[in-house]
Amino acid sequence: MAFKRVIPCLDVDNGRVVKGINFLDLRDAGDPVELAERYDHGGADEIVFLDVTATSSHRSTAVELASRVAERIFVPFTIGGGIRSPEDAQGVLDAGADKVAVNSAAVADPTLISRMADRFGSQCVVLAVDARERASGGSWEVFTAGGRKESGREAIEWIREGVRLGAGEILLTSMDRDGTQVGYDLDLLNAAAKAVEVPIIASGGAGSPQHMAAAFETGADAALLASILHDGVTTVETVKNALLALGVDVRPIAA
Repeated sequence: MAFKRVIPCLDVDNGRVVKGINFLDLRDAGDPVELAERYDHGGADEIVFLDVTATSSHRSTAVELASRVAERIFVPFTIGGGIRSPEDAQGVLDAGADKVAVNSAAVADPTLISRMADRFGSQCVVLAVDARERASGGSWEVFTAGGRKESGREAIEWIREGVRLGAGEILLTSMDRDGTQVGYDLDLLNAAAKAVEVPIIASGGAGSPQHMAAAFETGADAALLASILHDGVTTVETVKNALLALGVDVRPIAA
């Protein structure tokens, strides 16, 4: 049985975890390694770290962060932000990360996906897609540089292309729902799940276990949590126990 995964997401800016709403008004939420260790002990299935300003400020991704995290946690983790080449990815993987996430650099040069997949295997390559619904409705545009730049690409078409090029997983964030705690964009998730067969990680809008259950029912294989964990609204353990009570197959917390 393939368990549905509960994945805390830590957006990192200048070495600190930050969180905002709709990618704006970022506030400090703590030390990434300390939070990751807490979530690991609490029963997280994986953890994602995204350097939200690495691309816009032209910094390389935090190999040092990956090394520090690898010394302290035991669940698989993904690092993204500022990865512009297979060599960048190699550094992060060598430091202990299990997967790398790419967004802006892949939009600028889609061959990055295939070059990374050929070198490391698709299982290591996560295509992160930050999508905002278009004014006309029914379609979503991809944004890059931490949500700062319009790409002109339609999100579902880009997801199809990314999988064709070798992405093994899609981290799909609704910019409209980010930080709002009103629930994931189920229409976006449904369209993506119907378009490709690789795992989809739902991101943006989690406010309750019921929201996560709805995302799983819609086709997501994993659900990202951020604000409600960082703000102390709930814990990974509480979320997973609630999901089990709702009939969702998640990995139980070890006694």
